Amino acid sequence: MVDDETLPDGAFDNFRNDMSYGDYLKLDQLLSAQRPLSTEHNELLFIIQHQATELWMKLALAELMRARICIQLEDLSPAFKMMARVSRIMNNLIQSWDILSTLTPTEYSAFRESLARSSGFQSHQNRMLEFLFGNKSRVMLRPFAHQAEIHAKLTELLNSPSIYDEANRLLARRGFTLDTVIINRDWSAPYVANASVAAAWAEVYANTKQYWDLYELAEKLVDLEDYFRQWRFRHVTTVERVIGFKRGSGGTSGVDYLRKMVDVRLFPELWDIRTAL
Repeated sequence: MVDDETLPDGAFDNFRNDMSYGDYLKLDQLLSAQRPLSTEHNELLFIIQHQATELWMKLALAELMRARICIQLEDLSPAFKMMARVSRIMNNLIQSWDILSTLTPTEYSAFRESLARSSGFQSHQNRMLEFLFGNKSRVMLRPFAHQAEIHAKLTELLNSPSIYDEANRLLARRGFTLDTVIINRDWSAPYVANASVAAAWAEVYANTKQYWDLYELAEKLVDLEDYFRQWRFRHVTTVERVIGFKRGSGGTSGVDYLRKMVDVRLFPELWDIRTAL
């Protein structure tokens, strides 16, 4: 039992003229943003799951954007902290699928029509994450053509180096010989594995004491992709559990499309060299 003496001074003051916890977090706006379009009890779960995911992706994007700048500036220690934080965020998102998987096919079908054509495929923050990781595709801009500001942000990321591109450019600045096609490539094109990059990272792993910061950078990148793959996999299994092989609400092929995404490799050389080492 809590007695009055254990409470901080002012715990029950009137905050009419001061900023309160709810004011700081804008809880009125945040907690009023869940507006189910059906009378089904389970729709609230679906909305909160996806809104929470978008909030965590907002933080992940902020961390990754800053980490990319730090890599450009060769200020790697802060980048490592930010990348580690994003890995923790991804792990949290992986676990969140456990909650959504409590939604049964019958429960989801009861309100699915309320979604109309809306789909996670249309999440611009998810697309920004994909672009930052290097999974580039100009066609993926199309769903956002009617949203000028979002389309502009995505176009900028599409045409900019990914976080892996910046890591490879750092290798070149540190004296590793990389093919020109890697250093001056079309950033909007999907990344293709390159032998010179593989050789450079293999040397880093073979001489960890000499290249410790680059070695740590590589492992932070592997952590990110590992968690990102797990997130994609749990997405697939949750969707299959809830809707089977029905088409996705946004017009995608559903599980078939998501399974293809699981097979996408973001930092291929960092995985390939593990066989060679």
